[in-house]
Amino acid sequence: MGWSLGSNDSANIFGTAVASKTIRYRTAIIIAAIFIILGALLEGQEGLKTLSGLTKQTLNTAFIASLAAALTVTLMTILKLPVSTSQAAVGAIIGIGIMLGDLNLSGLTKVVLVWVGTPTGTVVISLILYPLLAKLFDLIPMNIFSRDYVLKAALLIAGSYGAYSLGANNVANVTGVYAKVGLLNLFQATLVGGVSIALGTLTFSKRVMMTVGSKLVKLDPFSAFIAILSHSIILHIFALVGVPTSSSQAIIGAVLGIGILKGIQTINMKTLISILFGWVGTPLIAMLVSIGIYALFL
Repeated sequence: MGWSLGSNDSANIFGTAVASKTIRYRTAIIIAAIFIILGALLEGQEGLKTLSGLTKQTLNTAFIASLAAALTVTLMTILKLPVSTSQAAVGAIIGIGIMLGDLNLSGLTKVVLVWVGTPTGTVVISLILYPLLAKLFDLIPMNIFSRDYVLKAALLIAGSYGAYSLGANNVANVTGVYAKVGLLNLFQATLVGGVSIALGTLTFSKRVMMTVGSKLVKLDPFSAFIAILSHSIILHIFALVGVPTSSSQAIIGAVLGIGILKGIQTINMKTLISILFGWVGTPLIAMLVSIGIYALFL
């Protein structure tokens, strides 16, 4: 599950920077892996508590939920679609809750509201940050070489922050169910989850990275910086709140905000429709897979 999350969602951190050829892919994934682990260890525990409270779990159902979510995200990664690992995890847990006849609807409502707020929030943040920081950049006296250097440094900082926020927010999707049943304590859960996400980032993240970075909206380095920063801010906010949310929805919302500023015609509607299909289908597929595995083996 952690590997599939890293292979899919790490694209949201550096995809725009790599696609704009500002940062090398190898550099991006190494930095992302380091800061994902740090974020998971330092601020990942609140999300673990929220996700583990959606339904009762046994060791068997925890395994089924993780497997169903992992299979779903891996399928979407093969299809080159950036999807919500949070939605996959919650969809799988809902499937288990349906089979057990036990589901915490109040906790589920909180999670779904955050899902809606994530892309909306990053659209708004990018619409605000873009003109403000563009004016700031214009006020700084720079030639073309120093501007490129400053933008590269800004992308590295924003990407590091994004990786930290991803680890803090999404580690719960990986090991939340195991913390629930007591197989792992909170520290072990954040460590195992963070390391496994980092491994996915290092080994299989390039396919989705190019979809996010170049096929939805063509971004220049400054626009890529705004997208990553907006994504990172919203992810960190919800990590502090303790609700795992979608890194994919966060970055797509940010990129769409920039697309709105640049003109709606710059948005690749075919790619956007494919991504929206992935968002709707992910929790449903994960739910059905978990129900199917539960029915077959328990």
